Amino acid sequence: MLTSVFGGSEGPLRAAVLGVGNLGRHHARILSEMDGVELVAVADPNVERGEAAAKIHGCRWVEDGGALIDLIDFAVVAVPTPLHLSCALPLLEGGVACLVEKPLAPSPEECGELIKAAKESGVALGVGHVERFDPSFRRALELGIEPRFVEAHRLTPYPFRGTETGVVLDLMIHDIDLLLAWSGQEVESIDAVGGATLSATEDIASARLRFTGGLVANLTASRLSLKAMRRFRVFGPDCYLSVDSRDRYALLVSKKENFDLEAASVAAATSNPAEAFSDLLNTEELSLDDDEPLRAELEAFRDALVQGSPLPVTGEDGLKAVTLAHRVLEAMKDSCWGD
Repeated sequence: MLTSVFGGSEGPLRAAVLGVGNLGRHHARILSEMDGVELVAVADPNVERGEAAAKIHGCRWVEDGGALIDLIDFAVVAVPTPLHLSCALPLLEGGVACLVEKPLAPSPEECGELIKAAKESGVALGVGHVERFDPSFRRALELGIEPRFVEAHRLTPYPFRGTETGVVLDLMIHDIDLLLAWSGQEVESIDAVGGATLSATEDIASARLRFTGGLVANLTASRLSLKAMRRFRVFGPDCYLSVDSRDRYALLVSKKENFDLEAASVAAATSNPAEAFSDLLNTEELSLDDDEPLRAELEAFRDALVQGSPLPVTGEDGLKAVTLAHRVLEAMKDSCWGD
């Protein structure tokens, strides 16, 4: 069993989840089942919701996560984005490692405060960019796929809650982080449009990002859609990757070593070109389990704490994503509508 040496005593890592709403309740469920982890408590100002989660997982409920500082080794912070700093900062300053849901904080300045506190206390600060743990994304990295053009759509019906955070920091941030992690390139220019239709913050945004290495990405995020969509498509000189996170499906098509334009022309001229092309292409279909990426994210954070290994997604990574998101928001100013 994985053990904790936090506080000078061995045993499972003692964990808490702050915020057991739509996402936090899944964190609590997975942590309660995880080897090497004891879910000590959940924290939520909603008494009914907090007590219900505590009963399900056989742990303690508290209203304020700050009361847990001396009782836990790490916390998952899954409260609304505007509360990330106020909830995570006391824990970090008290020596508690934190995995903070994306985005790390609403602004680069608040991200910096969290990173500083973690460094000064010598504790880990991770960020919940769960899409990094999607099996298709990890498979693409294994294959060394070089993205040249990326097209991403994250669309949801109007949520009626949580609209204090706009779609750039709430939805588009996923794809911003993936692009930064995958390409390792800097963004040299941004064109963006969007605005607020039903909320005080932007409900829809579309951005075209050009990277220094030649990568171009079109990103669209909206909470004004009749149907939900989460698609991420990557095109390169040797492959095509399509990920549908909503339908839990991914398709990776890449050229075989015997592929060339002459062979492709011959295949296209046959009576069954689809079958002929199958001899020139590798096709991988990946089925994605519902909670697999979130479980993998939590296991990776646990392992980093136990083994002292690098975090898969650091506070600095979270800062980079938030900084680029704010550049998108700045680029939208001239074409943004709404109040």
